[in-house]
Amino acid sequence: MTRVAVAGGTGAVGRHVVEAARRAGHETVVIARSTGVDLVDGHGLQDALAGADVVIDVSSIGTLSAKASVGFFETVTRNLLAAEGKAGVGHHVALSIVGAADAPSGYYAGKAAQERLLTSSGDRWSILRATQFHEFAAQMVKRGAMLGTILVPKMLSQPVAAAEVAEELVAIAGGAPRGLARDLGGPRPERMADLVRRYVRATGRPRPVVEVRMPGAMGRASADGTLLPGPRAKLGVQTFDEWLKLQDEAPGA
Repeated sequence: MTRVAVAGGTGAVGRHVVEAARRAGHETVVIARSTGVDLVDGHGLQDALAGADVVIDVSSIGTLSAKASVGFFETVTRNLLAAEGKAGVGHHVALSIVGAADAPSGYYAGKAAQERLLTSSGDRWSILRATQFHEFAAQMVKRGAMLGTILVPKMLSQPVAAAEVAEELVAIAGGAPRGLARDLGGPRPERMADLVRRYVRATGRPRPVVEVRMPGAMGRASADGTLLPGPRAKLGVQTFDEWLKLQDEAPGA
């Protein structure tokens, strides 16, 4: 049995990772503030990693600030790598984002910094770059609401199910470190504005959705397909509309 520590194990994808690891027969350790571990200041981290064979890092921060994102991911990655070294952990698996290294702005700047730290840390790491989750459309609704409309960036995406990302992370964790794994994307490209329109209709809160071009390098990357998976990528199965139907059928929806 492999002992898998999941950093950020109570988050949107972390919960799926914990479930997938347990289904695969692994012993799991959830690393989160709610379990007494602080990834930023390191409190409780060394004890949490005692006996762990592999760490899956899906920790995150809710920010659009490049400075805040870089600070978070650099701190957490350094803390994890240092604690893993002391605990004898043999494999560090991190979740990153397709296109982050090519468009290191805002939140993506932190993921690019995380990748740089790992690639220079030795040979016991694996990185899975995935596209945005289906849930990203709901996040756009919250972020972009303004005067009765929803502003959505002009963005080409290929959304993937968080549960499928979790399954892939656990599969990677079950083997030897592989460096950069194949990108993981959803089954087909979509315009983010179209996804948001379908989301607000399905949730019974129809509002006008206005697509806007973001400035700078991030705006170009969002619009020109930089955030889409490449031709060698592995593709998930669940479509956005299939995911949306499940949200409508969920208890309390």
